[in-house]
Amino acid sequence: MAYQRFSLFPDSPSFKDFFSARSMRYRWRNGDPVITVTIMAICVAVWIVETLLKIAWPAGCNAFVGSGVFMPALATHRPWTFITSMFLHQPASLWHILFNMLTLWCVGPVLERMMGHLPYLALYVLSGLGGSAGMMVWALFSQDGWLTSAYGASGALFGLFAAILVVYQRIGIDIRSMLIWMLINFLMPIITPNIAWQAHVGGFIVGGAFAWLLVSGLHALRGKSLQQRTLMYGVIMLAVIIVIVVVCNMSNPLRANPLLGMFF
Repeated sequence: MAYQRFSLFPDSPSFKDFFSARSMRYRWRNGDPVITVTIMAICVAVWIVETLLKIAWPAGCNAFVGSGVFMPALATHRPWTFITSMFLHQPASLWHILFNMLTLWCVGPVLERMMGHLPYLALYVLSGLGGSAGMMVWALFSQDGWLTSAYGASGALFGLFAAILVVYQRIGIDIRSMLIWMLINFLMPIITPNIAWQAHVGGFIVGGAFAWLLVSGLHALRGKSLQQRTLMYGVIMLAVIIVIVVVCNMSNPLRANPLLGMFF
């Protein structure tokens, strides 16, 4: 008798088939939320590694997480943390990763189908970078801000929140209920400690600005394709973020110490 793979859902693909090149190409062309699923898979995989390290090798977990978290004082010494911090979550804490992934699944697929894969990916990454830039700006007004470390997808998620508000408002969908829900999320740091609200604000501003540029933007560029506008506005937004980081870093009291990164 030929072997048949057991499954509670006989028509569902195996894990290997689901992530095969052929399957991914089909879902990409079909408009499925490929980017959202990929981001979620990376975040969950990284969190599992963190958790296993925390259980088996706590010192290794601290080194692994510490090498990827974003800290304004080390921004120019460790530029990769602008990206890596988006995919890290609190080790062995189910609530942090669960809340962020549920939120991403509620908002991400809607935006990805409306915007397309690449514009959506640009939105997510730029919003995450905006969250880090928000922490840099806050450090100008708070000396403790330079040594405040942060990780998680929240900055990028707040950029998605802003984008969906912009898109819904443009197509005439009532956004009052979303505004209330958004306000609750912004007020969460008041009742929950250790939340990097600065990253939320930065991600929200960048995500909203980028979405507005794509749906409205400069009159001279409205005739361009969405892909062209994504590239042009994406480069502009990235340049603005880099300028903000560089200008803020000029006030970094620890920027002149090239060995600083060795102690964090």
